Amino acid sequence: MSLAALPIVGQSAALPAASSAASNQAAAQTATNAFGLSFDSLLKIILTQLTYQDPLKPMDNFQFVSQLAQFSQIQQGQVMSDRLQQLVASQSAAQATGLLGKTVDIGGSNGATVSGTVKALSLQNGDVQFTIATSTGQTISGLSLSAITQVREGN
Repeated sequence: MSLAALPIVGQSAALPAASSAASNQAAAQTATNAFGLSFDSLLKIILTQLTYQDPLKPMDNFQFVSQLAQFSQIQQGQVMSDRLQQLVASQSAAQATGLLGKTVDIGGSNGATVSGTVKALSLQNGDVQFTIATSTGQTISGLSLSAITQVREGN
């Protein structure tokens, strides 16, 4: 059984065919982006290698299986990396919702600290951005989580 067929923690074992196909297509695209070749292209290279090998010195079966296993591991590693990135982004977004209504301090560019209440959260390219309203009525948006220096209960 391949790792791609195993369910992810928190995911039901029964995947719709479209979801599974999309996942496989995303994995193939990831491998292509990382190495410039798709998994199918790598298999074609191995088949070409077998076709043109010296018949008096054929490739050892162990080498052949080893190469296939290495290509498979590369692809699975890329899929795992992508899924971990998605998990981290989801976890960050879930944690950020806990900031709604809280008072936060933001370090300013000139060293001054600005305080405000978190009014809204948004996701921009997988990164959480938030908007605060200061006590002076100023609204500051597009702030990243890394800008927060302190979190307090709302006033």
